[in-house]
Amino acid sequence: MSILTRNIIISLGITILLIGTVVYAINYLNQKRVAELNTIEDQLSTDTLSVETQYALLENAPCEDFTNGSSTEDTQLSQEVSNIGDKLSYTEDKLGSNDPQVIQLKDQYTLLEIRDYLLTEQLSKTCNLNPTIVLYFYTNNGSCQGECNQAGYDLSYLRQTYPSLRVYSFDYNLDLGALKTLESIEKIQPTFPAFVINHKQYYGYTSLSDFEKEFPPALFATSTSATSTASATKSTK
Repeated sequence: MSILTRNIIISLGITILLIGTVVYAINYLNQKRVAELNTIEDQLSTDTLSVETQYALLENAPCEDFTNGSSTEDTQLSQEVSNIGDKLSYTEDKLGSNDPQVIQLKDQYTLLEIRDYLLTEQLSKTCNLNPTIVLYFYTNNGSCQGECNQAGYDLSYLRQTYPSLRVYSFDYNLDLGALKTLESIEKIQPTFPAFVINHKQYYGYTSLSDFEKEFPPALFATSTSATSTASATKSTK
């Protein structure tokens, strides 16, 4: 066997080995990606069922449970919905906003948020409660990346600082009938970021201090300890 022939065989072998390694790595990563997504999807399904069950229980609870200062169940429910949203954000960051499974999960979570919003509105009317409710509409098409990201961060801070604040975030471009109906009812224009604060529309975002001026003063009448805790959380971001 000549040196040239041997070198060709060796080069061919190395090429085949490299191709095999790349194919194996791609398959491994794809399997891992699917496994991670399935795990998150299963957890979201379980959490969603749990939250839906709590909705049914809260709908039949007496108003005294929400007006005597001990409405911890309602606060915990709001936090659980937020936790599901955090898991969904993690999934979207890993797989991208255009991933079909991510879109399906966002549809499910959006319906869950609308369900929570309707329950909050119902309890407010039935039990004479006055929560501050924010509907936040954003887009992932690139036209609002900086402003929408900052608005999302600051809304998370406000939600942590003031437990009575209810924040519902929606991807305006989701092709979901219930969401389109909500956008129509609230008369949302495709200018982002868009907010509805207690049924009043606001568009655009500049800073947290300016944004806070749009909230009712009663929202900020919270305990110093809660504010201090949330401020410390914000400073670590």
